[in-house]
Amino acid sequence: MNLKDIRITVIGAGIGGLAAAYLLQQRGAQVTVLEQAEEISEVGAGLQVTPNGVAVLKAMGLGDDLAWCAQRARAVVLRHHAEGREVLRLDLDQYASDLRYYFVHRADLINLLADAVRRSGVQVRLLQKVSTVVPGPRPKIHLANGASCCADLVIGADGLHSRVRPALNPVSAPRFTGQVAWRATVPNDLDLPAEAQVFMGPGRHLVCYPLKDGSMMNLVAAQERKVWAEESWSLGDDPANLREAFASFGGVAGALLERVEEVKLWGLFRHPVAEVWGRDGVAILGDAAHPTLPFMAQGANLALEDAYALADSLERSASYEAAMVAYQVRRKSRASKVVEAATGNAWKYHLRAPLSWPAHQVLRLAGAFAPQRMVSQFDWIYRHDETAL
Repeated sequence: MNLKDIRITVIGAGIGGLAAAYLLQQRGAQVTVLEQAEEISEVGAGLQVTPNGVAVLKAMGLGDDLAWCAQRARAVVLRHHAEGREVLRLDLDQYASDLRYYFVHRADLINLLADAVRRSGVQVRLLQKVSTVVPGPRPKIHLANGASCCADLVIGADGLHSRVRPALNPVSAPRFTGQVAWRATVPNDLDLPAEAQVFMGPGRHLVCYPLKDGSMMNLVAAQERKVWAEESWSLGDDPANLREAFASFGGVAGALLERVEEVKLWGLFRHPVAEVWGRDGVAILGDAAHPTLPFMAQGANLALEDAYALADSLERSASYEAAMVAYQVRRKSRASKVVEAATGNAWKYHLRAPLSWPAHQVLRLAGAFAPQRMVSQFDWIYRHDETAL
């Protein structure tokens, strides 16, 4: 389909929305991004861009920009929570040397994408809060201020609490997983290396990795508990609550927790993958289509994959409807599989005695005798290249 002069409106200026806007503008479409915030910005937190996400950024011509603003990951290290002793080291340089894994500050990735979007000619309109979207031959967007607008195609990249998803799918109630997570950044005055370190404890775990030029550490701490927290990344909490929940964590983990001065807390909920990803001039991507738990670090990477697949499907197809079918076929099964993998991954880090000791011994043996296999067990996620399909 020739996208020249087709008018596309993307709702949401997050990672997936900005990537989709750029990719579609590059293919000749006239793209407008509607963002409800007063500026394109992001909360102060880190994320991991794994090789499948790197492939999309490279295809966008942004691979070198990513490398400049991120830390290249050298290893993933699993550790015991109390003493910090090493249980398993997955050496990415040695056993995945052809791949690139990066730790990046979310704000830096957003800025990188926003700059590319502006350079490409995409119109970005801020303070545009969407209330509803009506699918149809000319889908209509209703704004909270009473205004409305139309486009040839509307793309919902508006995240977990999407206003676009209900235009395509019945509303479904999320299910609390029995887990909450804290997110914080602290100075890297311990001079920790460019590794993702996972401290495994009973019913909880802590992940840390460096950001920026290595001067900052990103912390994500997950705990099993019955009391739920609001499903929001912006809900503040007292650092003392985090330290109390992880009081048994010593060594480097304990030292990092002592440095936390400001922390965000959110509840982890399961949402079903959307049944319908696009029809009648409306499509959804990223968390709007498939919210995922953070335990495989794939939220941003899946959004980048979606953005590329949607743009590519539109360019290859003869009509909007054919493109929507191709897009959903291309993405739904993969996203569902990754979401399930993330859902099932947390318990491995949360084992309690007496199971934790033998499980850690098995990990040590596997790391000693089959390190390549341990690194490659998730190749189906990380070696996937959406741009090569």
